[in-house]
Amino acid sequence: MIAEEILRKIKRIEIISRKAARDIFAGEYHSAFKGRGMEFSQVREYQAGDDSRFIDWNVSSRLGRLYVKQFVEERELTILLALDLSASLRFASGLKSKKEIAAELSALIAFTAMLNNDKVGLLLFSDRIEQYTPPQKGRTHLLRLIRDIIEFQPQGRGTSISGALAYLTSLIKKKAVVFLISDFLDDGFDTALKIASRKHDLIAIDITDRVEEAPPGRGFFFLKDLESRAGFGADFGRPALRGEFLRRRREKSRRLQDLLRKHGIDFLAVRTDQDCEKPLFDLFLKRKKKFAR
Repeated sequence: MIAEEILRKIKRIEIISRKAARDIFAGEYHSAFKGRGMEFSQVREYQAGDDSRFIDWNVSSRLGRLYVKQFVEERELTILLALDLSASLRFASGLKSKKEIAAELSALIAFTAMLNNDKVGLLLFSDRIEQYTPPQKGRTHLLRLIRDIIEFQPQGRGTSISGALAYLTSLIKKKAVVFLISDFLDDGFDTALKIASRKHDLIAIDITDRVEEAPPGRGFFFLKDLESRAGFGADFGRPALRGEFLRRRREKSRRLQDLLRKHGIDFLAVRTDQDCEKPLFDLFLKRKKKFAR
């Protein structure tokens, strides 16, 4: 039995996501992702200027005139949401946690895909593979995915991005569009990222909280690592400590972006205190322009 609070959350996310998918994202989404390739459609009679490589010699010899093959883009896509459910995603300094923003982003992507008749699957991971739901179509399937994202209780607390990507790479044989949604508090996933990006169209979405980029200017705080459960005190009134915190945070962000750029992976940063629709729309628009070249 699903708790009433969970049902309310699912309904709210569905209403918001369906409206945004229909009114904002649908057109940009269609142009932002290439199909899996070209498939044969039909033959027609040769016209001056047609590429001779596409002449169908079997049909031409049978009918006594030149005919060329026509192809259409195979549009149906497989969308995979690879969602980090490690303990750090529970962090919230404001109204919404990283996990709640991740759920809203996932729903926006999923409902937009549904409007374009694409299949959507879900991989939930922490320091292990928590759950995998194969790609399917339809509203009932998408509502199940949203429910799983909201109410699923992971067994692990840590993060293994390399494990999640290796699992997807071995499991999904055909090319898919993979949205990797995480706060990327992990190391050692360079090789897995490179392999996955060669096989799939990989997009990284980094979920951050505002205090990670702008910690308090003063005050003593007791901080706890939600994944390791280690705790320590920090006096943000000390300029040296606050400066070191910001330096490490900027270095982590720079390393991640350099790594993604090296492998040609599109990147999106979303903060928990900001509207997540605009960054996603901007990503679709950027990809649309890239493929239009």
